[in-house]
Amino acid sequence: MNNLTKFDQFYLEIRSNRWYWYFSIFCRIILAYAFIVAGIVKIMDEKFANGLSEIHPMGAYLTALHHTGYYYPFIGFAQIIAAILLLIPRTVTLGALLYFPIIVNICILSLALRFEGSFVTAPLMVLANLYILIWNYDRLKYILPFKQTPIYGILKKPEKYNNKFPFLFFIGVIITFVLIILIFLKGFDIMPRNSISDCKKQYINTKYETIGNEFCLCVHSKNTILDTCLEDFSKKKKQLDKNRKYNYLFFDDIK
Repeated sequence: MNNLTKFDQFYLEIRSNRWYWYFSIFCRIILAYAFIVAGIVKIMDEKFANGLSEIHPMGAYLTALHHTGYYYPFIGFAQIIAAILLLIPRTVTLGALLYFPIIVNICILSLALRFEGSFVTAPLMVLANLYILIWNYDRLKYILPFKQTPIYGILKKPEKYNNKFPFLFFIGVIITFVLIILIFLKGFDIMPRNSISDCKKQYINTKYETIGNEFCLCVHSKNTILDTCLEDFSKKKKQLDKNRKYNYLFFDDIK
């Protein structure tokens, strides 16, 4: 064991800690539950996020996805299979590998369309999935392109866990959760939101209220591409800021 890398030594310490183990079980259950619910909706041929307008960028995508024939329930079956594999200890690594590309796709889609329905949950699910993959590194290492494979093999459940609580790790988990929420709330100039009324609330009673309302109409009523609406809003906002700065300097000179 003396020739192990620092990562392998750290990994062995993590695997012997009871609290890291509890957290891996928590991640497995939460991820499995999310995909079972989403998978059943697709297998039952029900539209996901049914209340979302078809003009909304995500609503248009989900409507098109719903009309893809057997591809739609196929995704549902894949999600449920991945969830079940995650819950079974012997197949958890396979489940995590199947789960990962699906949830990464959902995450990128949510961020690209600024969809608040999964803007926060999808990145957190990606991180939880990564945690499970790292937790099962002793199995994954055999398919990774390493020149040398650590000698400790497949780890068994320790006879006695270390009960030391990893404060720094869970503080990091809380900070990550808060940061993702802050990015959702403050990371973008404007969000399409799920309805035009919620969208208009973002700049109500501000100097950007008019152009904010125009953006919301662009997304929710005119069926315009989201990027086009965002670009138009950005240009108008810069022009407003420029005019405001010019007016400020002009009146300041007069005084």
